[in-house]
Amino acid sequence: MSRKAAVIGLTALAPVSWGSTYAVTTEFLPPDRPLFTGLMRALPAGLALLALTRTLPRGAWWWKSAVLGALNIGAFFPLLFLAAYRLPGGVAAVVGSVGPLFVVGLAALLLGDRPSARSLLAAVAAAFGVGLVVLKAGAAFDLVGVAAGLASAAAMSAGTVLTKRWGRPEGVGPLVLTGWQLSAGGLLIAPVAFLVEGAPPALDGRGVAGYAYLALANTAVAYWLWFRGIERLTATSVTLLGPLSPITAAVIGWAALGQTLGPVQLAGMVIAFGATLVGQWTPRQPFTISEEMGEKVSMDLSGVAVRR
Repeated sequence: MSRKAAVIGLTALAPVSWGSTYAVTTEFLPPDRPLFTGLMRALPAGLALLALTRTLPRGAWWWKSAVLGALNIGAFFPLLFLAAYRLPGGVAAVVGSVGPLFVVGLAALLLGDRPSARSLLAAVAAAFGVGLVVLKAGAAFDLVGVAAGLASAAAMSAGTVLTKRWGRPEGVGPLVLTGWQLSAGGLLIAPVAFLVEGAPPALDGRGVAGYAYLALANTAVAYWLWFRGIERLTATSVTLLGPLSPITAAVIGWAALGQTLGPVQLAGMVIAFGATLVGQWTPRQPFTISEEMGEKVSMDLSGVAVRR
């Protein structure tokens, strides 16, 4: 296995993990507490990583971490949950699946990455495939929910591109950067959660287990893998792994929750997964004339050296 394939495989574990969020939320957690759930996903994980790494931001990275934490966590989680509560799950997933298109545009603007026809086609195909998987006939549309879904996708996309643009400070690993962002995002969510939803709910053993899973595997580990992937891959390549999340959610719903998967849903999975694979393919650079001449000169000089 090549190094790039290994990086792609590890990064893909993040959206696969996020695909389990719906099942864990509905089966283990108290209902109607989306902001508290977002808070419990972000802040404990961030504080745990800070305690583990014992490294705080310095200089400009205080405000950079705050901006990235707000985009990737603090704004993304509440907007995502608002869309999920205002829209049917399928509509929310389809609205969120436009993220790769946002990333393609922002990467061109902020990173100078010219969008290729392949990237645009993969992004459109991924959104179409997700729509086939999750969108039901007669689904209702709510303008506030649609706006929240688009805003959540835009926030995460901007966070992904800025994470790629800014990189990380020298000597600081992806785990430290993840802790900074989760802590900043969690601190942003905390006052909103308490103002809107009030005191935390009483939790039983299932609730504690559910929140522990979301904070550790679903957030701390998953976001570390995600930010690590952003560092090593292109922003477009990383975000085109996103469709694995609704695909995983659909598979878990079928396997564990008794939901059905018909031919249309299966076709959508194939399309979305195919778009994800296409999004990871990097064409080989063409062999230029200058390179060919350089290689020929090198071979000639080598031959001269041998003859001498």
